[in-house]
Amino acid sequence: MKKLLLLTGLVLWYSITFAQAPAAEDTSYVRDHYTKMETYITMRDGKRLFTSIYMPKDQSKKYPMLMTRTPYTVAPYGANAYKRSLGQNKFLEREGFIFVYQDVRGKWMSEGDYVDVRPDIDNKKSKKDVDESSDTYDTIDWLVKNIPNNNGKVGIEGISYPGFYSTASLPNAHPALKAVSPQAPVTDWFIGDDFHHNGALFQMDAFAFITSFGVPRPKPITPAEFKTAIKYKEADNYKFYLELGALPNFKKYYFGDSVKFWDNMMAHPNYDSFWQDMNIRPHLKNITPATMTVGGFFDAEDCFGALHVFKALEEQNPATHKNMLVMGPWFHGGWERGDGQFFGDQDFGSKTSAWFEENVELPFFKYYLKGEGELDLPKATIFISGSNEWKKFSEWPPKNTVEKTLYFQPNGKLSFDEPSATDSFDEYVSDPSSPVPYQDGIQSRRTREYMLDDQRFASRRPDVKVYQTDALNEDITLTGPVIADLLTSTTGTDADYVVKIIDVFPDNYPNPVPNPKNVTLAGYQMLVRGEVFRGKFRNSFEKPEPFVPGKVTEVKYNLPDVAHTFRKGHRIMIQVQNTWFPLVDRNPQQFEDINQAKDSDFQKATIRIYHDTANKSSVKVTVLQ
Repeated sequence: MKKLLLLTGLVLWYSITFAQAPAAEDTSYVRDHYTKMETYITMRDGKRLFTSIYMPKDQSKKYPMLMTRTPYTVAPYGANAYKRSLGQNKFLEREGFIFVYQDVRGKWMSEGDYVDVRPDIDNKKSKKDVDESSDTYDTIDWLVKNIPNNNGKVGIEGISYPGFYSTASLPNAHPALKAVSPQAPVTDWFIGDDFHHNGALFQMDAFAFITSFGVPRPKPITPAEFKTAIKYKEADNYKFYLELGALPNFKKYYFGDSVKFWDNMMAHPNYDSFWQDMNIRPHLKNITPATMTVGGFFDAEDCFGALHVFKALEEQNPATHKNMLVMGPWFHGGWERGDGQFFGDQDFGSKTSAWFEENVELPFFKYYLKGEGELDLPKATIFISGSNEWKKFSEWPPKNTVEKTLYFQPNGKLSFDEPSATDSFDEYVSDPSSPVPYQDGIQSRRTREYMLDDQRFASRRPDVKVYQTDALNEDITLTGPVIADLLTSTTGTDADYVVKIIDVFPDNYPNPVPNPKNVTLAGYQMLVRGEVFRGKFRNSFEKPEPFVPGKVTEVKYNLPDVAHTFRKGHRIMIQVQNTWFPLVDRNPQQFEDINQAKDSDFQKATIRIYHDTANKSSVKVTVLQ
């Protein structure tokens, strides 16, 4: 097998995706209005963290500070090298804040050792007990005491991994920290973000990201000096991962002994303390800063994180705590990296990102950091796709909903009525050597568009079971939880299950005008939500259990929340399959530690999905009234 070259490339591709533009681009506005300084801030254990600070040149008034802590670099480095823009949108930059960027401990120019999703320490006993909460506290303490013309108030924002660092600032927060916005925050790498969903490995994300976060740096270093990443050149990822085979081959052919986190991940196939300690949610108690968690319903990386950080804050803090949620029709960070009107083949009818930046994000930070304006923000600001409208709710999930159940029926039918047939099921063969693609066409890397792409390619496969309603007589809007409840059997002893909720457009639906991508929207099957579940974890993520071959077994799990209107004349479709490749690693379909599987372990299995009076496979949804 062809080996990939160890070259600078992937880590820079990933870092630049999330970092500000380099100094070579137009920096005139920032240069004209801000003065830059670089400094090291000493933490309680003596380690120094590299910090870039941009101060307004107008020193006639005091300013609050808006900080982002990141593992993606605070580049460009050098007192005379300026970012192209400051803050996460132009309104913040022009409003006037002291902008602070910090390389987190052990990354780039900061001292110390790097730990992925560093666990929070609740009861610190000495100065050696450091975590991201203490590093944030120490940084803020230095900033308010040493930066001229600051008003003593600090806010924190960040997308993706910086979203995690935003969340981690909340426990035992510094008194000056007044407003925090975790955005698409990394939250739980085994249950729902990035590397795993419900115990199933998202292997393309793991392969692409692991070199950035798993390869140790030799010393404090800038991106230009870092030369230990894998350059990925494969044109057809389906072919590449199928030929690569079982997970041990990743290390054998590409990682060698250089990627510590990959080794750790492979050594912990279940939800043990290694993964549990990374979960920040149990620590989100007694929170004092106002929080606004932001996410995208079509975020391929961290949709789970946004919803569950908000939920944890809501459940574990008093009602007086200011806690808000914003969810839009966005890809990962799309609210700051595009206008938010077009994504994939869909037109959401307005520039949703600009609306959020001006009407939600800016007022949030102005109110809590400057004491200006009126904060007319509800508990939840939610964009409903399909009807393409913003809705404001006093809580999330909304109050005014009713839970309904979509039952699988014989002959591919789907209905809110319970099945009346006896001894009814669909049977098919799941073959790991010919897995169901996650997306139509040929891709080199995992795309973000798969989250809402046309699913007609999948519905034509014999190993994808399709159930759909008749054409709807009225609009149906789903807001909130979705629960898949499958009654199933397999001839193997393990199986993955993928459940997808799909909006089927009418056969006479018009194409967009203009139509540069030549999209056919008539009969389009838009993915609204899809999620995988590794079947052996159906009763416990800590203690997996084999299936009994041929025995009817319940596999019940939550999909991330949705907010979507199925319009009159459309249909609701559910697809069920057992592979989602190469997005998710293949299950050998026999009970074992998949991280240590051999190529010879993968076997076909006959799957049944039951839909009769005794075994009612279904999907539970919440319908907005």
